[in-house]
Amino acid sequence: MRTQDKADVACMGTGPRTIVALHGIQGTRTSWSGLADALSGEVRWVLPNLRGRGSAARGAAIADYSLDAFAAETVGIIERHVRTPDYVLAGWSMGVSVALATVALLRERGAPTPQALAFMSGSPVLQQTSWFHAMDDAALLGEIAGRQQRLGLRDAADHDAVAFTWQAIRHSDQRALLPLLPQPTLIVHGSNDEDVPVSHARMLEQGLPHARLHVIPDAGHSILTQNTARVAQQLRAFLSELPA
Repeated sequence: MRTQDKADVACMGTGPRTIVALHGIQGTRTSWSGLADALSGEVRWVLPNLRGRGSAARGAAIADYSLDAFAAETVGIIERHVRTPDYVLAGWSMGVSVALATVALLRERGAPTPQALAFMSGSPVLQQTSWFHAMDDAALLGEIAGRQQRLGLRDAADHDAVAFTWQAIRHSDQRALLPLLPQPTLIVHGSNDEDVPVSHARMLEQGLPHARLHVIPDAGHSILTQNTARVAQQLRAFLSELPA
């Protein structure tokens, strides 16, 4: 069963665990659909479309799409939709960066933080990625369309929202935050990820105090959709080790 509210958040699954899962820069919550279906009996999923995606509100300027803005939005989603303090915060691609910013904001506010983290195809230093190169608006929109096709994204994000987002987040570096996060963390990454090289996953593993990395051989960036069974296996094992 799925429910939805005006903030464009869908909840599905009936399991005892709750996972708040954040999509990538060009994705929507449908990026998580295969994994959510695979674990629907084990996990209650909270799946938002962040601003500029799906029917969520659009921002008016680049500043509306910063990691801090996404983090504030995610904190509100957690407050409204998470019923337990023992939840997992997950992210894929840009969703990892948003998840890191969200935990930082929760810490800043003195609010409870997630029990655990799950990071897929992410980076702690977006300024060292090269998702897009163009500076001209028209050329950037062309690159966005090409990347959407290459990644095979379903229900992809609005191209203007993606352009604003990239302009807002492309210089971010969150490595200093990693040692401050004590949560057990699962990192899953493809060995052939061209958008976020596996070296970025190793930066996450080395920077986080209690992280473990699983590299999927020959996998690219879209592991949620192209390697769903392997990701589900790793996530299921990780969840089984968390305190009930």
